[in-house]
Amino acid sequence: MSAKILIVEDEPKVAAFIKQGLEENKYDVDIAFDGLIGKNKGLSNNYDIIILDINIPYINGYELCKEIRKSKPDVSIIMLTALGTTDDKIIGFDAGADDYVVKPFEFRELLARIKAQLKRTKSESFTNNILSIADLEMNLDTKIVKRGGKIIELTAKEFMLLEFLIRNKGRVLSRATIAEKVWDITFDTGTNVIDVYVTFLRKKIDKDFSSKLIHTSIGMGYILKENEE
Repeated sequence: MSAKILIVEDEPKVAAFIKQGLEENKYDVDIAFDGLIGKNKGLSNNYDIIILDINIPYINGYELCKEIRKSKPDVSIIMLTALGTTDDKIIGFDAGADDYVVKPFEFRELLARIKAQLKRTKSESFTNNILSIADLEMNLDTKIVKRGGKIIELTAKEFMLLEFLIRNKGRVLSRATIAEKVWDITFDTGTNVIDVYVTFLRKKIDKDFSSKLIHTSIGMGYILKENEE
């Protein structure tokens, strides 16, 4: 069965271009030209992926992403927008986006991002449901993270980053590797998105605990491990 995709985009030519390209690649595609229609379609149907512009009428993409994420925690959301600063991306990921593509874009890049999201969603259904290190535990089904029995609230992107760190505990992970595996992008040395998100995670899972789990390997990247002296 082909994946079902919703495009929320107020520029008819852009929406038609993406729809045609995706249908040529055997995907089932719907279009919504504003945030209200996008919300109705997004909540009423079971989409595998939602491609979401930010500057759209009635409900902007950030708010729509939050609304959909509340009811559809498992759907993959890709923001496709001209807003391309680091701050824009952080706001998008905090709203619950899984990926972020900046306009103007090449269709083949968007297609690659879609395939990556579908592959990840499929692989997650076959993985162990509980991941842990020390007194930190994350449940991949309920999306609940606990440390020392205390529930820790994470955004979707923080959850994905922590999951990647736990799956690779004890290994030094470069920023380039994290960018590729968590963000599905080639690392841009001009951006500090990775460092910003590691800082977010540290505040949530390490700040209130004497034993720190996330460590910096100077000049190399980050490592998740126990008992740092």
